[in-house]
Amino acid sequence: MQFFRDVSLSTIVAGLVAVLVGFTSSIALVFQAAQSLGASSAHITSWVWALCMGVGLCCIVPSLWLRQPVMVAWSTPGAAVLAAGGAAGQFGLEQAVGAFIGSAVLILLCGVTGIFERLMTRIPVALASALLAGVLAKFGMDAFGAAASGPAIVQPMLAAYILGKHYHPRYVVLWTLVAGIAAAALQGQLHWEQVQWTLATPQWTTPVFTWQAFVSLGLPLFVVTMASQNLPGVIVMRSAGYAVPVSGIVSLTGALSAVLAPFGGYAINFAAITAALCTGTEAHPDPARRYTAAVVCGVAYLILGMYAAVVTGLLLAFPKELVLAIAGFALLASIAGGLHAALADARQREAAIVTFLVTLSGVTLLGVGSAFWGVAAGAAVLLAQKLPQWNKI
Repeated sequence: MQFFRDVSLSTIVAGLVAVLVGFTSSIALVFQAAQSLGASSAHITSWVWALCMGVGLCCIVPSLWLRQPVMVAWSTPGAAVLAAGGAAGQFGLEQAVGAFIGSAVLILLCGVTGIFERLMTRIPVALASALLAGVLAKFGMDAFGAAASGPAIVQPMLAAYILGKHYHPRYVVLWTLVAGIAAAALQGQLHWEQVQWTLATPQWTTPVFTWQAFVSLGLPLFVVTMASQNLPGVIVMRSAGYAVPVSGIVSLTGALSAVLAPFGGYAINFAAITAALCTGTEAHPDPARRYTAAVVCGVAYLILGMYAAVVTGLLLAFPKELVLAIAGFALLASIAGGLHAALADARQREAAIVTFLVTLSGVTLLGVGSAFWGVAAGAAVLLAQKLPQWNKI
């Protein structure tokens, strides 16, 4: 099989780091969203199972079929929307599941009709690259910021990254991760007591459809998933040189979200941060072999789903400083590449820097994240530059 000829240690490491970063950076928010809607511990485990199964299948199947690193994730801003909506106490789990299905149907329609892909082709390269850099730069900043609370962990990781980049750049992420785990172990900061040795059992929740839940939960979930997840996710793929069939994959994620919604799979979408980990040169120097990193990531997610209760504890055993540092250091090359492409064209440089700064700000307006508003602000600058000069009117 071609996969076994193409896979390498660096792509395996990239796939596993993507899982580590994607899972640990957002799983607490998923727990919070589920709890705010009245989910029991069994239902929370089912949510993790459903999301991992959906992400795993959507990473493995398209990546093997297209020989491109198709990376998906669950909607982190979507979880924030659900946590905020659930905190109001207006909706139970059954109404929320009905809203999940409504959101998934809208995502499916965007894919089937091709509306989203047509919109993506109109975004200039400079703005797309600035958006990518803005999304990723926060993780780079967090990596160095983590040194304030965990210097004994972050400093050895930084040293390993610098030396690894010089002597063995292909496996720099692996050496950095090993250094972080070793440092955490020496500091006694690996919290194995959080591990619970039980298998995940999916829990079915019969959906109840109400327009109030759809307007309050489903529609905001759809908007933030498309604007704050799918938009930057596609840009990451295209910035790395991969022309994936956007409409087909959006359709797949929408359909699978609808199927998994009764088990807690509220929304699956293109990944941005973890996609950058598997589409960059650190994953493999040969772009044609990086798809194996996405497949490894998908397989790991399927295992996570089967052993959701166990692996959730394992991943949460790592200190937050380790997770922040490995994510930021692994993305440094992608951040630099995004900034270089964003500022290359002098005519679009101002629009690009506005896009970068708005995206980096993390501002949220009307429930929509900064990725969307960054592109909107950059587009407004480009449009303003095309207006006639006062002395020419």
